[in-house]
Amino acid sequence: MTEDQSINLVFAIGALVLVASALFSRRIGFGYVVRAILSWIAIFAVFILIFSYKTELLGVWNRVTGELTGANEQKIIGQTLRLRQSADGHFWVNAQVNGTPVRFLIDSGATTTAMTLETARAANVDIDESGFPVYLNTANGMVEAQRGTIQSLRVGPMMAVEFPVVVAEAFGGSNVLGMNFLSAMDSWRVERMEMILEPPSSPSDVQ
Repeated sequence: MTEDQSINLVFAIGALVLVASALFSRRIGFGYVVRAILSWIAIFAVFILIFSYKTELLGVWNRVTGELTGANEQKIIGQTLRLRQSADGHFWVNAQVNGTPVRFLIDSGATTTAMTLETARAANVDIDESGFPVYLNTANGMVEAQRGTIQSLRVGPMMAVEFPVVVAEAFGGSNVLGMNFLSAMDSWRVERMEMILEPPSSPSDVQ
């Protein structure tokens, strides 16, 4: 037992003695006194546990909130971005599109980065709606899309400017970071359920 835990135990015992003395002085029934003492013992036990293991409990709280918000899925170490595999088996990344937070699914099977029409408009992506459409073969069949340009795309420590994308309402609710981003990395790989992205030597290399 540590010194802090010993102090807490002495404090708890002293508090219980005071509570018991107060109850007996009022000549309250013995059964009620026993129940009251047991209740106070439980309260002080919880208090001591929380105080003694506050560091561990804080770590658990941070982990749980990280899981709920997705913060635990990615981390930056130096200039390397590491992404932990999500429960759905995919790798997701929280990026900034023209300063707007956008969540992307990383898909090495997609040639070009793709965004939903709603997300692209919310992030002020420059969409060439008057140009000729492009046709993409997706899991849901052939999709008609428009070309677009992201003025600034930040993914972890990596920044790309004037980055080409395709935009379509038919993409549903997912935005996809494709090979036109991944192929610009110095390297990218998957190790032990973790994707590791090494940035290019120059931001202009991401196109």
